[in-house]
Amino acid sequence: MNKNILALATAALVVSTSMTSCIEEYEPSKGYASGDQVAQAPTAYESLVSGLTSTLTGTFIYSGDDYDADDFGYPSMMIKRDMMGQDIAPTDASGSEWFATQYTASVALGPQYGACQMPWTYYYGWIKSCNNVLKSYGGENVSENHYTGVGMAYALRAMYYLDLVRTYGAETYAKNKQAETVPMVTEVDAADITKNPRMTNEAAFAFILSDLDQAEKYLANYQRSDKTTPDLSVVYGLKARAYLTMEDWPNAEKYAKLAMTGYSVMTGAQYTDYETGFNTPNDAWMFCVQYKATDDNIKLNDADSSWGSKMITENAKLDNPDGCCGYAANYGYPLFIDRHLYETIPATDCRKKCFVDFSADDAASEEELYSILSTNTQNPELLAYNKPKFGGLEVKFRSTGGSQGRYDQYVGFCVAVPLMRVEEMKLIEAEAVGMQSGRQAEGISLLTAFAKQRDASYEYGKHNEAYGNTATSAFQNEIWWQRRVEFWGEGLSMYDIKRLQKGIIRSYEGTNHVDGYQWNTTTTPDWMNWCITNGECNYNTACTNNPTPSAPSGNSQKFVW
Repeated sequence: MNKNILALATAALVVSTSMTSCIEEYEPSKGYASGDQVAQAPTAYESLVSGLTSTLTGTFIYSGDDYDADDFGYPSMMIKRDMMGQDIAPTDASGSEWFATQYTASVALGPQYGACQMPWTYYYGWIKSCNNVLKSYGGENVSENHYTGVGMAYALRAMYYLDLVRTYGAETYAKNKQAETVPMVTEVDAADITKNPRMTNEAAFAFILSDLDQAEKYLANYQRSDKTTPDLSVVYGLKARAYLTMEDWPNAEKYAKLAMTGYSVMTGAQYTDYETGFNTPNDAWMFCVQYKATDDNIKLNDADSSWGSKMITENAKLDNPDGCCGYAANYGYPLFIDRHLYETIPATDCRKKCFVDFSADDAASEEELYSILSTNTQNPELLAYNKPKFGGLEVKFRSTGGSQGRYDQYVGFCVAVPLMRVEEMKLIEAEAVGMQSGRQAEGISLLTAFAKQRDASYEYGKHNEAYGNTATSAFQNEIWWQRRVEFWGEGLSMYDIKRLQKGIIRSYEGTNHVDGYQWNTTTTPDWMNWCITNGECNYNTACTNNPTPSAPSGNSQKFVW
């Protein structure tokens, strides 16, 4: 087993709040117990299985303290990925924006910095938890009592590697099966831990699918009590994601259909619900994480180091000098939808209500501003509180706990965050069908049926802009637009840009992207191929690395739509 990766998985790193200082290792106060350690405990199996999901949220795995406001588990990785493209515009790119390094494609994404180390620490730590279960309870003769834990370990390990392959791989599976991804670490000891090369796309996807085959076997009869653990439907969903990335269209279609069983697409009312919008599992959610009042991410640092702090924009103790906390609601660092993407959403599409209209920035009075904000909220005074601007302001992710939660972050930030929804399966199915020979009309029909659940006036062919990779068909561009709007802020956008080999456009007339970072590219930006930490490459001499990102200099010439 690659001990360097495992050591990094249990180590935390000290970084400055500007997130640009070099990393420094130290002994962590929290970490991942080894399989040998836990196996001696009376409740060994339960402890290991609980560890599979308990660190996805709730604790400061990376930093070991409560000061890093981007150290809140898997959802933090989702924001980091989305910030690299064009669909999210931050308030600014200063050191107070905790995700600025990803947005600015800074040199601090390079292998010697903390921003590079954090995802490596997280992902290989999660993989280690899976390996602990498989080493202790997997193998050729799995006890029936351990089927659930072993199945979940296989499913989650496949999910993590699928993320890593799409994050660190510079070329897609469909383009180059021999392109490098990441080193493989399993429950089986490697022959030489200092010479563990990056898997090729071909080897990586074979490994991922093998894990998912095992998960399918062991979770066949598992009935979960909530959606914070993966079941068979999630395994099918992960297979659909993998086959979509491989452009194996028949299998992507097959598994997307299997994954949908028992779920239903959210209605427009559910999508924009003021009380439960994107904070509470419903019949569309397949897999999620849940923040709890007892989590360190909620209890410590005024709950500033949590998903809710960054993504919930309506939370304030008005006229209270102590106020509430949260970067999005109170400190002036919310996130905004790209203006052009917003303007392409028809007024009849329910998803447009998840973002404030740009006319709000021209409001002549507080009364006029509140009138505009009332389209998005029942408490415009909360949404208006301490915001630097309003046009494109995100209100998709609501606080939980009703009225109390809107005035108390310790309640309001205890939200669930979706990791997989049936809507993703619907769009995978439509794309997979439409990309098969002679079946594009069927794919268009599936896409149209889905889109009409968001916009009854939807007409196919209105959203197929072909910037970036112009070789992508109009049909795939139409699918891509739906995915960009449907899953805004849910961590899928970078993966789509890379698999479709798209460029990005931030510079255009009226853009709301930060000055100095209004870049246009015709190809996929190299900063989306994340660097592997120096610690790994220095110890594991067979592990190559991606180039340190080099950001464009100054704004690009304005793109004309």
